[in-house]
Amino acid sequence: MTDQPEAPRRRTYSYLGPAGTFTEAALAQVAEARDQIWRPVRNVGEALNDVIDGTSDAAMIAIENSVDGGVSTAQDALATVPGLRIVGEYLVPVEFVLVGRPGTRLEDVSLVAAHPVAYAQCLQWLTRTLPAHAHIPAASNVASAVGLIDDTSEADAAIAPPGILEHHELELLAENIGDNANAVTRFVLVGRTVPPPPPTGADKTSLIVELPEDRPGALLEMLEQFATRGINLSLLASRPIGDALGRYRFVIDADGHIQDERMADALLGLRRFSPKVVFLGSYPRADRVVVHYPERYSDDVFVEARDWLRGLLSGEPEV
Repeated sequence: MTDQPEAPRRRTYSYLGPAGTFTEAALAQVAEARDQIWRPVRNVGEALNDVIDGTSDAAMIAIENSVDGGVSTAQDALATVPGLRIVGEYLVPVEFVLVGRPGTRLEDVSLVAAHPVAYAQCLQWLTRTLPAHAHIPAASNVASAVGLIDDTSEADAAIAPPGILEHHELELLAENIGDNANAVTRFVLVGRTVPPPPPTGADKTSLIVELPEDRPGALLEMLEQFATRGINLSLLASRPIGDALGRYRFVIDADGHIQDERMADALLGLRRFSPKVVFLGSYPRADRVVVHYPERYSDDVFVEARDWLRGLLSGEPEV
């Protein structure tokens, strides 16, 4: 009798639940997460703690919205929780639908449940279509709709992600009700600390950097670490450190990979300059757009410059 090989261990992924959220839609884009265990959680902190304590192999969290900017809870958590790495990013279009209990008609709606952020992003449509409506705040986009189903909400209708219709019997009253058709939320997949994947040429490096002191030119000096090496920043956001007024850390997305000579050189400069640099990871860009830069910042130029310096130190004659 031959021993049967053990089935491969199924991986677990935490995401902001319940089913039907934008975060679930982002996780659905992860090829290696298909047919694995998806663990719904209640907040970003719980998702990241799952990764730290080994409950989950990775967590999907929202980090930036094209309308509302950075997600502060996620940025602050990544700044303060050690042992985490971003291993990928995913973009999800922000689309909203208006749903009601079965049999509800749009003209019957006067009370709308919605998460405050979703409500703000649909306010123009609501004002035009339901000018006499009132708003009931909900804890999440999905909770606004679930309250209709379990009768815990007094609302006639709810603003929710389109995915809600795949999981619950609800009446679709209107779709594409968001005021910004180009709204997108950026999600990142976060795992435990691992070596970065190899560069693809279309990569992004995420960092959190603190200024050494509050003085004129300190922010400029930090930015020069990137500018003098030809590195473009696609995100620069400030967050209060919390220990005193006027103290900030900076959340940075830089075009390129840590294995690029120019990026590695910039990180060395930041390390010398800043009292705290948190490397969050180098990973492929969601849009797969190749990073272009001037030839004077190519890897060969940095390598040649180091070789030149070694030659000077060793006394080699200059050619």
